[in-house]
Parts: sequence; structure tokens; C-alpha cells
Amino acid sequence: MFNTTLGTVEVISMKTKPLFGDFFKEKRIQKGLTLRGFCKAHGLDPGNISKLERGMLPPPESKEKLEEYASYLGLRKGTDDWYQFFDFAAASKGIIPGELMDNEELVRSLPLIFRTFRNKKISKQQVDDLIEKLKRT
Repeated sequence: MFNTTLGTVEVISMKTKPLFGDFFKEKRIQKGLTLRGFCKAHGLDPGNISKLERGMLPPPESKEKLEEYASYLGLRKGTDDWYQFFDFAAASKGIIPGELMDNEELVRSLPLIFRTFRNKKISKQQVDDLIEKLKRT
């Protein structure tokens, strides 16, 4: 549960494929590093990183630690990979990324997005309005 300017939002967690861990492992392998090599180079515990990659440990809570890991993986701030890394971390924790929650117009559109994902019918006008809102964010 967390608070926004629009009230309190409760997020229900569920078991999902460990997207954050999969992404982390993919980027580590792209750098040509084994798990042990990666951990040795950055002073990390191989057991913990293995658990992180397999989804047995959640992504770190702190933005600073996530940024540290991102830098170790060679992710440049502002790139698609950078945002995907942080988005997977948020999704793994069952939250919506903070910078999105700061956009009041987008937050007001979330119920429409949720209904769409649940296969509920929405009108063409609602879809067009949502597309316009997303373009402005």
C-alpha cells in the first residue's frame, strides 16, 4: 500500500516469472561474464545474485543499489535498457514506477488500462482519449 496525491493505492502481489532476474542475467551474460566473474569484479555475493536472477530474492529496495547494479551491468542512464531495468524492479515488487505515479492525468487513466488488461469492453472514445493522454506524458 502506498500514498499518492490521489489517495492510497494498494497493490496486490502475485507470483510471476522473475522478469527482473531474467533481465539482470541476460545483461550480465551480454557483458560476457559468468555469475562468479561478475560478482568477483564488483565485490558481490554470488549466492545472493544467483537468487536475485532466479527470482528467489526481490530486487533491491533502494534506488541507489539499483543504480549501482545497473552501472555494473553497463546500463546507461536514460536508455531503454535503463528504464526497463527499473520498470522490471518496480513490477517485481508489485508497484507502479514513481515517476508515472507523479503524473496525475496518467494515474486517472489507470483504471481504464486495468479494465483493458482484464478484457473488459471499453469504448473507442475511451481508447482514443487514453492514447492522447499517453502521448502527452
